[in-house]
Amino acid sequence: MEAEKKTQTTAAQMTDRDLSEQIKKVTKDSHVRAENTELMLSFQRGQVTLAQYKLLLCSLHEIYQALEEEMDRNFTHPAVAPIYFPTELARLESIEKDLEYFYGQDWREKIVVPAATKRYAHRLRQIGKENPEFLLAHAYTRYLGDLSGGQVLGRIAQKSMGLKSSEGLLFFTFPGVSSPNLFKQLYRSRMNSVELTEEERNAVLEEAVRAFEFNIQVFEDLQKMLSVSENQLQNSSTHSKSAKVLQFTGTTIKASPLLRVILGLFVALATVTMGIYVL
Repeated sequence: MEAEKKTQTTAAQMTDRDLSEQIKKVTKDSHVRAENTELMLSFQRGQVTLAQYKLLLCSLHEIYQALEEEMDRNFTHPAVAPIYFPTELARLESIEKDLEYFYGQDWREKIVVPAATKRYAHRLRQIGKENPEFLLAHAYTRYLGDLSGGQVLGRIAQKSMGLKSSEGLLFFTFPGVSSPNLFKQLYRSRMNSVELTEEERNAVLEEAVRAFEFNIQVFEDLQKMLSVSENQLQNSSTHSKSAKVLQFTGTTIKASPLLRVILGLFVALATVTMGIYVL
């Protein structure tokens, strides 16, 4: 009995020292915040719109282009080599096919990304040059996150947007991974095998938190872009209706000089009244 307890304690201590478990622990709060952004809540509620998804794809393209280029460039680095699975995990080609489906062949000329996305991509390129071991944190955060929720989110997106097939949803599919759960175990095992000094390990943990913060900022900026676009559409619609009313009014006034005077007095009175409320 005592030996069994000792074995369990040792196993727990080993688990606590696993890099994957440490990242999971230090990013717990950030993970919750990311899941509660408006964009992610739309997914969870099954209410994601086509506009939301298309903008998300644009940002994902920028992020994965930077991440995978730096992973490719550093694939022989001791901290990157164990978790380098381009055949199983690479997302860029799938994202590009999805973008072509939604935007057409000239999609590169149409995509837009918020400032937060550019900051995220810049950080990935920076660490790829200066601290390749930090790619551990970003690769783990992005790939295992997408692999974990990919199947579910893909079905939610398909239903929410009324898509009849998986076209436009290749980002969520991992044809090179037959068993997501087994692959995640392999990935974590490889990740935990990376040898890091205590200082390097702490820095990687800090970078993992930073990775989540970047993602949260991207989600928030995307939602702001959508809000601005919706307001512009509403203003445009309102302006169009006002123009039609004015045009109609102008035609009526031209036909009746008396009515022009009456409407003029009405407008003047309305202007004075509105002025009172503005003050």
